[in-house]
Amino acid sequence: MQTFTEKAVEIIKQIPAGKIMTYGQIARLAGSPRGARQVVRILHSMSKKHNLPWFRVVNSKGKIGIKDSEAQAAQVLFLEGEGVEVKYGKYISLEIYQYHPE
Repeated sequence: MQTFTEKAVEIIKQIPAGKIMTYGQIARLAGSPRGARQVVRILHSMSKKHNLPWFRVVNSKGKIGIKDSEAQAAQVLFLEGEGVEVKYGKYISLEIYQYHPE
Protein backbone atom coordinates (compact mmCIF):
# COMPACT_ATOMS: atom_id res chain seq x y z
CA MET A 1 0.00 0.00 0.00
CA GLN A 2 1.32 3.44 -0.94
CA THR A 3 1.68 6.23 1.57
CA PHE A 4 -0.01 9.59 1.10
CA THR A 5 3.32 11.08 0.04
CA GLU A 6 3.95 8.38 -2.57
CA LYS A 7 0.44 8.79 -3.99
CA ALA A 8 0.76 12.59 -4.09
CA VAL A 9 4.12 12.38 -5.88
CA GLU A 10 2.64 10.04 -8.51
CA ILE A 11 -0.38 12.30 -9.04
CA ILE A 12 1.83 15.38 -9.46
CA LYS A 13 4.01 13.54 -11.98
CA GLN A 14 0.90 12.77 -14.07
CA ILE A 15 -0.18 16.40 -14.56
CA PRO A 16 0.15 16.98 -18.31
CA ALA A 17 1.82 20.00 -19.85
CA GLY A 18 -0.58 22.90 -20.25
CA LYS A 19 -2.75 21.78 -17.31
CA ILE A 20 -2.83 22.55 -13.59
CA MET A 21 -4.14 20.96 -10.41
CA THR A 22 -4.81 22.42 -6.99
CA TYR A 23 -3.12 21.44 -3.73
CA GLY A 24 -6.46 20.29 -2.30
CA GLN A 25 -7.36 18.30 -5.39
CA ILE A 26 -4.08 16.40 -5.18
CA ALA A 27 -4.60 15.80 -1.45
CA ARG A 28 -8.11 14.38 -2.04
CA LEU A 29 -6.93 12.07 -4.80
CA ALA A 30 -4.03 10.89 -2.62
CA GLY A 31 -6.46 9.98 0.17
CA SER A 32 -6.32 12.94 2.54
CA PRO A 33 -9.00 15.55 1.74
CA ARG A 34 -7.57 17.95 4.33
CA GLY A 35 -3.94 17.43 3.30
CA ALA A 36 -3.40 20.44 1.02
CA ARG A 37 -0.64 21.84 3.26
CA GLN A 38 1.12 18.50 3.17
CA VAL A 39 1.10 18.69 -0.64
CA VAL A 40 2.80 22.09 -0.33
CA ARG A 41 5.49 20.50 1.87
CA ILE A 42 5.94 17.62 -0.58
CA LEU A 43 6.43 20.05 -3.45
CA HIS A 44 8.84 22.15 -1.43
CA SER A 45 10.98 19.26 -0.24
CA MET A 46 10.75 16.69 -3.04
CA SER A 47 10.39 18.54 -6.36
CA LYS A 48 14.07 18.31 -7.27
CA LYS A 49 14.51 14.74 -6.04
CA HIS A 50 11.52 13.43 -8.01
CA ASN A 51 11.66 15.96 -10.88
CA LEU A 52 8.11 17.12 -10.12
CA PRO A 53 6.34 19.71 -12.28
CA TRP A 54 5.79 21.90 -9.19
CA PHE A 55 4.77 24.86 -11.32
CA ARG A 56 1.58 23.07 -12.42
CA VAL A 57 0.11 23.22 -8.90
CA VAL A 58 -1.86 26.26 -7.68
CA ASN A 59 -4.27 27.09 -4.88
CA SER A 60 -8.01 26.41 -4.88
CA LYS A 61 -8.77 29.78 -6.48
CA GLY A 62 -6.42 29.19 -9.41
CA LYS A 63 -3.89 31.59 -7.96
CA ILE A 64 -0.16 31.10 -7.76
CA GLY A 65 0.51 30.65 -4.06
CA ILE A 66 4.26 31.15 -3.99
CA LYS A 67 5.26 34.36 -2.20
CA ASP A 68 8.90 34.50 -3.35
CA SER A 69 8.96 36.84 -6.36
CA GLU A 70 11.66 34.92 -8.25
CA ALA A 71 9.91 31.57 -7.82
CA GLN A 72 6.58 33.16 -8.74
CA ALA A 73 8.10 34.63 -11.92
CA ALA A 74 9.57 31.23 -12.79
CA GLN A 75 6.20 29.55 -12.29
CA VAL A 76 4.51 32.08 -14.59
CA LEU A 77 7.24 31.63 -17.20
CA PHE A 78 6.97 27.82 -17.12
CA LEU A 79 3.17 27.87 -17.32
CA GLU A 80 3.06 30.39 -20.15
CA GLY A 81 5.68 28.32 -21.96
CA GLU A 82 3.16 25.47 -21.93
CA GLY A 83 0.37 27.68 -23.26
CA VAL A 84 -1.35 28.44 -19.95
CA GLU A 85 -2.69 32.00 -19.75
CA VAL A 86 -1.71 33.64 -16.47
CA LYS A 87 -3.72 36.81 -15.81
CA TYR A 88 -2.21 39.68 -13.83
CA GLY A 89 0.86 37.57 -13.18
CA LYS A 90 -0.87 35.15 -10.82
CA TYR A 91 -4.36 33.95 -11.83
CA ILE A 92 -5.14 30.87 -13.93
CA SER A 93 -8.64 29.84 -15.02
CA LEU A 94 -9.49 26.55 -13.36
CA GLU A 95 -12.40 26.12 -15.79
CA ILE A 96 -10.01 26.10 -18.74
CA TYR A 97 -6.78 24.61 -17.44
CA GLN A 98 -7.60 22.33 -14.48
CA TYR A 99 -6.70 18.69 -15.01
CA HIS A 100 -9.21 16.10 -13.74
CA PRO A 101 -7.67 12.62 -13.76
CA GLU A 102 -10.54 11.12 -11.76
